[in-house]
Amino acid sequence: MTAIHETATAAASGASATERFKSDKLAGVANTPKERVSLLAREVLEAVHSTIRRNKVTYDEYNALKSWLISVGEDGEWPLFLDVWVEHVVEEVATEHRQGNKGTIEGPYYVPDAPERGAAGSVPMRPDEPGTPLVWTGRVTSTDGTALAGAKVELWHADAEGFYSQFAPGIPEWNLRATFTADADGKFEIRTVRPAPYQIPTDGACGKLIAAAGWHAWRPAHLHVKVSAPGHELLTAQLYFPGDEHNDDDIASAVKPELVLAPHPAADGHGEAVEYGFVLDPEVN
Repeated sequence: MTAIHETATAAASGASATERFKSDKLAGVANTPKERVSLLAREVLEAVHSTIRRNKVTYDEYNALKSWLISVGEDGEWPLFLDVWVEHVVEEVATEHRQGNKGTIEGPYYVPDAPERGAAGSVPMRPDEPGTPLVWTGRVTSTDGTALAGAKVELWHADAEGFYSQFAPGIPEWNLRATFTADADGKFEIRTVRPAPYQIPTDGACGKLIAAAGWHAWRPAHLHVKVSAPGHELLTAQLYFPGDEHNDDDIASAVKPELVLAPHPAADGHGEAVEYGFVLDPEVN
């Protein structure tokens, strides 16, 4: 694990996140109307102009911003920057109509097509994977209570050192990433390990901003999920653990009370167990 600490840099992680974004996410914006682009771009620029005027920004400060923006691009950290400081508001607006489960940000480290594990199984992990064993059981239903047989629960999370497979060296490709398929009653059972809190990468441009502003870089421990079923809206969420000191000041502002788990000692005395299910909203035609 020491080797990972030595070689997992912000630039390498940022480059991976940028390439993943380009391959997975760009198709959805190809047909954005010019009027919409103009509206949003003008309002963002007007907000910047207002900040400059209100705070009497100097040329030295402007040049520092310009240099920093260049560094964000060179380090490949735009996905990290936007996902940490902007995405939570986009998610809030996009899902405010929902009656089912609350969601939260996706973050920059999602990878589609993780290995299938059926309705019950363990996520891929190393034989000596550190972390407290965690058994998670739940059920996926629609808002009317109907069980959603065949619903997909995609799970991914950091390891006990705070690193994600495919975004840090020395970790097996699908480590702590898997897809589960709910049974006829909508039920699933997942065996994994409890992740640890971690700091977002601080040796790149985002870290420079954090240091200059006197902020902290911590995210509370969390499990990432995407839950989907035919005819229903995709739910993207992160699930948190009680007692984490950064639940109240998460740098990504992504924690919601409804997403905090309630783990308890496993019945066999080995690790922890938790029950948490999902209610999905039907798609609106």
